[in-house]
Amino acid sequence: MTAIPNRSSPLERALISLDGLSVGDAFGEMLSTRAKAARRIVASKQLPPPGWWHTDDTQMAMAIVEELKAAQTIDPARLGERFAARYDRDPERGYGKGARMVLRAIFEGTNWQVANKKAFSCEGSKGNGGAMRVAPLGAYFADDLPRLVHEARQSCVPTHSHPEGIAGAIAVAVAAGVTWQNRLRPLEEARQLIWKTVLELTPAGETHDALVHASDLPPVTSVEKAAQHLGSGFLVTAPDTVPFAIWCAARHLDNFSEALISTLEGDGDCDTNCAIVGGIVSLYTGREGIPAEWLTSRERLNLE
Repeated sequence: MTAIPNRSSPLERALISLDGLSVGDAFGEMLSTRAKAARRIVASKQLPPPGWWHTDDTQMAMAIVEELKAAQTIDPARLGERFAARYDRDPERGYGKGARMVLRAIFEGTNWQVANKKAFSCEGSKGNGGAMRVAPLGAYFADDLPRLVHEARQSCVPTHSHPEGIAGAIAVAVAAGVTWQNRLRPLEEARQLIWKTVLELTPAGETHDALVHASDLPPVTSVEKAAQHLGSGFLVTAPDTVPFAIWCAARHLDNFSEALISTLEGDGDCDTNCAIVGGIVSLYTGREGIPAEWLTSRERLNLE
């Protein structure tokens, strides 16, 4: 465990999480086709040169941080416009088909409440997009968990209005916020508090049920077995992604590089899994827990 100052502004801790998220995103994307070989690649120092490309996970997380800096709260309409503007400026960041439809519609003037359902048969998306970008928000509102839950929901609905998509975003935001709250506690105690609070505050449903299952898997369980039981994002849904990612984060809460490497051993939606894990674990290890060469190798973030 790395000592982190007791006093830190909400924005400062959101930026720590954003660094962890973006490094995780770029690391996972870079090795997505060689996920099971990640440990060997890192050990043999065969990682690609600097300029690690990040995906839509980081683009949307940056929009959340920008909105928090500007307004100290999340308004879905304003955030939807930020998402859409970033998409329009740089659309080749791995956005899914549904996200492209929603963001293009918002950019062209469609109300977000119409756009976010029109692309998903009027049910809203239960995908993992709300969860992949939300850890910095959890860090920002770590001092007020009821508000954190509300703001996580607000950050999700511009693109993911299905109850399971929202539940996934809330779970990750809570995990991030509680990790920050307990960053100075011993590892096992912090793990227990994270799981307890995530299960208490995540809305009932498929995602919650899978989180209960994940919380019962001991950290000594192999990643491959955990992925088989929980899913690891192959379906790109919140229930299939978030429980596995939070389990991976809790398993190696005190070791950023090991957390990402082991997450990749579960394969699946590699960039999103690693973005979620990086955004959470960095709040326990601190920015200095992120390998310096990984942080400098990640492409520069274009925060406004």
